[in-house]
Formats: sequence, C-alpha cells, structure tokens
Amino acid sequence: MTQVVLALDVGGTGMKCALVRPDGATVHAERHPTGAGRGPEAVVDTILDVAEGLAGKARAEGLEPVACGIAAPGVVDEARGVAVWSANVGFRDVPLRDLAVARLGLPTALGHDVRAGGLAEARLGAGRGAGHVLFVAIGTGIAAAHVVDGSAAVGAHGAAGEIGHILVRPGGPRCGCGRPGCLEAVASAAAIGRRYAELAGFPATAAEVADRAAAGEPLAGRVWREAVEALADGLATGQALFDVATIVIGGGLAQAGPRLLDPLRVALRERMTFHQEPRLVAAALGDEAGCLGAALLALDARPRPDLSGRRTR
Repeated sequence: MTQVVLALDVGGTGMKCALVRPDGATVHAERHPTGAGRGPEAVVDTILDVAEGLAGKARAEGLEPVACGIAAPGVVDEARGVAVWSANVGFRDVPLRDLAVARLGLPTALGHDVRAGGLAEARLGAGRGAGHVLFVAIGTGIAAAHVVDGSAAVGAHGAAGEIGHILVRPGGPRCGCGRPGCLEAVASAAAIGRRYAELAGFPATAAEVADRAAAGEPLAGRVWREAVEALADGLATGQALFDVATIVIGGGLAQAGPRLLDPLRVALRERMTFHQEPRLVAAALGDEAGCLGAALLALDARPRPDLSGRRTR
C-alpha cells in the first residue's frame, strides 16, 4: 500500500493542505478557510477536522497515512509541539501536536510556517543542494529560516530566524514589535506601501510601487531604493551571522522578480568585505512551500525500523 503523509500549512486566512508521498510528490491538494475570526478554539477544531478528513480521503483512495505535519504561524515550540503565540490566529500555548495525535492516532510534527517553507526550499526548491541556506520571506512582515544540511534551526525558545527585527534604521518607523527601525518596518511589502502612501498622499501596494518605479516615477523609485538598501543591510547582517551559500527570497515581494533581485544583489555585493557573497535567488515553490515543508516535517516524524526490526522515531 502506498504511504502518504498529511500536510497542513495554517495561515491567518486560509489553510493549504495535501497528501504527499515519501518521494515528495503531492497526490491530493485542497484549501480551506482558517476562520480566525471565530477564535482560536474554532481554528484548532478546523485544523483537526481537516486533518481527519485528509486521513479519511487517503484511506478511501487505498493509501496509508503514516504521519501528519502542521505548519503554524507565530512562535512555535517544536520540541514540545506547542503553538505558543500567534497574532494571526490567536493561539496561546495550544498543544497542537498532542491534540492531533489524539484525534488521528498518527505521529505528528508541529513546525513554524516560515521554517517549514525554508525547509522545503532548501530540500526541494531553489536552495536544493546548497547545504547552507537562508530563506527570507518578505510579505506583510519579514522572517527567515536558516537551514543547514536539510535541518532548520529552531533556537532556544522557538524564535530563531526573526531577521525582520534586526535594527537597520535607528529612529525609523515603529515596528509592530514596538521598537523603531526594524527591517520589517522599513522593507516589508506592507512598509513599502505605507511609505509611498505617506509621501504621495494616496494608497498603493508594494507591487504598484514596484511597477511605478520600473516606469520611471521618481517618488516610487526613491521608496523602492530605500527598501532595497534596507534589505541589503539586513541580508548582510544575516550573512555575517550565518555564512550561507544561498539566500532564497520568498514571500509576496519576491514576485517583483528581477526588479527586486537585481538591485538587491548589487547592494548586497557592495556590503561584502571578507564575507563570501552568497548566491541570491528567488524562491521556486511559491505559496506551496509551507505545505511541502509540513510534509517534510511529517516524513521526518515517521516511525522507522531500527536494525532489530522494531519501529522507532
């Protein structure tokens, strides 16, 4: 019987879900609304219901579900399997792994959404074969995952990879964390839109700013350059800390393609002294990275036979 794992990537708005074979191939995919406005308990119920439905679908198709992987936003204690805190879905110390095990009867792994995405990009996507990868997701916020030989660093408190909260502009815009001048407050997609609106007097998205900058509008060009320079400062700090071979840029802002990557690559190169310049590339897996990363977490959580033939983790 063909084995599959259940993979769920839980976002503030929607959940991307899949059945994935051990070779990484997706055999079934579906999406569901998270319904965060109903409260965290309702979100947990939805996650468990969807996971149970995936397991049922697998069995109905003659497949054997062997493990489950869940990627969640916010602060995640992967060792304990606890969703510690999330602004998007309201989690506060939710023992999501144990709840899933109790409902499904399957080994379950809980991971952070950006780390799961980074894991997928490092193993299956744009960072494949690099060994040392920094995945940076730039969207409403900015977060990163440092992946070494296919394993993402978690940190002592489950908060590794918060590159968006590197201080890049002292005295700059106040970040959601409360401190002024964080990278996220200057160079996220949301920050680019806010900055342009402040100067232009009317709203615009980061994508619109990128379009206007490419068309030669001076104000948009200025805002875009400011963001690129700040990103280069943040990535240079990341390279000094992690010394990676490849930096993979993902998230909504990566959709700007060469309009972002080309000037960012030049600005990053200018900041390199004795550090080796990393390869800078766009993410390859798009919005499926988190779900594929959840599948990888599940595959890693599968029981495996030891040399005596017994099943072990």
